[in-house]
Amino acid sequence: MKDAISIHDYLFDMADIGDWEGEEELVTDKINAVYHAVWSALPENITPYQVEQLLPAIWNELRGGTVLLEADEDELIDWALAYVRQQLEEGVPETDAADEEE
Repeated sequence: MKDAISIHDYLFDMADIGDWEGEEELVTDKINAVYHAVWSALPENITPYQVEQLLPAIWNELRGGTVLLEADEDELIDWALAYVRQQLEEGVPETDAADEEE
């Protein structure tokens, strides 16, 4: 199902990042590198709904602090891959429960 989804729908440009005190390009490059690494590691049978849950969750975890500025790209990728593995092991729903009720 992964082939029905495009990573490009989730990537950021500098206008999406918000204010990072002049470091918007760095933050954009890092988060997009993280997304690309995670994308490559996602299982082929992942559902669009699971991707919709996982990728924004990575941004939500990272955007509130300075880790995107302080950590190097490899550290961020390692963290994100572990985070996604954990989320998948815990059972990210394959569909939205509200969609199933319709």
